[in-house]
Amino acid sequence: ALEKKVVKSKVGEKVGLPCCHEIPSSESLHNYRVYWQKNTTEVVLAYAEGKKISKHNRYENRTELDTRNLTLWISHMEILDNGPYQCIVQHHRFSQNSVVVCDERVTLVVTADFSEPNITAEVSTNSCDSTEMVVRCSSHGGFPKPKISGALNNMSVVWNATWVSESSLSPYNVTGKLSLNVTKDVNITCSVEYSGFAKSTSLLLKKTNYCIGPTVPPSYNVITASSIIIIIFLLAITLAARYVPRHVCSHCCKPQDSVEEGVKECTKPPMSSKVTSETSSV
Repeated sequence: ALEKKVVKSKVGEKVGLPCCHEIPSSESLHNYRVYWQKNTTEVVLAYAEGKKISKHNRYENRTELDTRNLTLWISHMEILDNGPYQCIVQHHRFSQNSVVVCDERVTLVVTADFSEPNITAEVSTNSCDSTEMVVRCSSHGGFPKPKISGALNNMSVVWNATWVSESSLSPYNVTGKLSLNVTKDVNITCSVEYSGFAKSTSLLLKKTNYCIGPTVPPSYNVITASSIIIIIFLLAITLAARYVPRHVCSHCCKPQDSVEEGVKECTKPPMSSKVTSETSSV
């Protein structure tokens, strides 16, 4: 009966694919033929009578066989290594015809880590009550094809997702798009899930408020204080004009009928004249 097993590994790692037969300590690899093949047709590594008889060019310097438990070790894991493998063991000690003692399939699942999801938000329209945004979440360089999910304040959301890959055995880039009508600040989470692994990122989306409220009139206290300052200023000017002494011009005179009360009349001093009498004597 064929026994199916699954082995998981990541790109760059070394992994061992187990075989279904272990050589007893009383025997050696010389009594066996061992075939490790992929997709039932592509021979990865083969041994007969203890010697390597076949190997695949793509696995050159990357594979080795455990001569006791027949585990196939593959190093520097690549995405192309992903797929089903088969271990076939034949025993030929007691007869010329080899007897199949083991035939087992193992599925190798290779994963490549995705980058941390990157979330961006672009405001499309703004109003007093809400902000419409286009939110995008992207991650790249991973394998296999991922699932993208998200949550808005712990409520599940469905992304409009697109995937880009050169082939079924090439790294994937994934982008999710979401249109939101934000009425308050919310937290959005984007998760990329692949082969039992997941990476998540969160972003706080803030509602932009463009409401223009009515002009607020100055308060009663401000008006009262301003009025008191103006009144005090006017009183100070009035008092200064009343009590500052005036300078009287000592050389100027005004007609007597125009002299104001409290100001002495300016009069010119009398001019002296000399009378010269001349006597003539006869």
